[in-house]
Amino acid sequence: MAVLYPLRFQPILRRYLWGGRRLETLGKSLGAGNDYAESWEIADHGADQSRVLAGPLAGATLSELVANHGAGLLGHHASQSQFPLLIKFLDAHSQLSLQVHPDDARAEKLAPPTRGKTEAWVILAAEPGSYLFAGLRRGIDRTTLTHEVARHTCEICVERIQPQPGDCFFLPAGVLHALGPGLLVAEVQQTSDVTYRLYDWNRLGPDGKTRALHIDEALDAVDYEFGPVSAAQPQPTDRPFVERLVNCDKFVLDRWKFAQPASAGGDQSAHVIMVLSGAVEVAGDPVSAPLEKGGVVLLPAELGAVELHPRGDTVLLDAYPP
Repeated sequence: MAVLYPLRFQPILRRYLWGGRRLETLGKSLGAGNDYAESWEIADHGADQSRVLAGPLAGATLSELVANHGAGLLGHHASQSQFPLLIKFLDAHSQLSLQVHPDDARAEKLAPPTRGKTEAWVILAAEPGSYLFAGLRRGIDRTTLTHEVARHTCEICVERIQPQPGDCFFLPAGVLHALGPGLLVAEVQQTSDVTYRLYDWNRLGPDGKTRALHIDEALDAVDYEFGPVSAAQPQPTDRPFVERLVNCDKFVLDRWKFAQPASAGGDQSAHVIMVLSGAVEVAGDPVSAPLEKGGVVLLPAELGAVELHPRGDTVLLDAYPP
């Protein structure tokens, strides 16, 4: 009999100067203040640990689950000592820094070694006039980018995009990017938190000082061959209600639009379900309430195919290691 079950976790809220309060629209309980930037839903990253919300394993950290139930949780990825995906919601009330993340090879050389950070964004809401930056514009090389960094105009080197709700942007490690302002985003990424800020719009942090930049590290980490990013074109799958947004060597990301019961998992991999609209009942969930907008559940590999029962028209994301 399976020891594990569908796992809900207590979100970890992160406050940064670019945040706001729109995480409340995803069911997150916020305190006072207007700087709630991120809700880490699934996290096994050092001291940042998701804790099980309900059931016999309530209070256990994700790291403990990996250590004690690795085979049952991760299936054919059981050799990994850390849960490989970090799942977030982000409220970019104002724009983030122009930044880049290292790839696996570069991150492995850090002290301590870590993973690189390939990620994907799904736009949940976009205020009029909102935008993002993603990928170097065509013809931009390191010399040009370095010159514009010195002039504090490096944003002209990066593709500027006006996203629409539902758009998905795939950002491999090494792609220069910045979110916001005015965007609410679901993010799937490798378990890593290494960020090199190239430019931060000359703004001051809460302490009244300019935030630290990592110009040399960022210039080294940028992939100068990748070019501009555009919204991903969803691909059909063998299930008519499921479209594939991302299929890379780090994770697969599918979007479901369904109103009838269907199963998730059953492929010897852990799956993370994120509800974007509607609500769904998850078979075996110890929480006696459906998973609603902003709700996230981790389906351990050992459960096999898990029945999902939507309450009316429901949209969700299904993220899993390949």
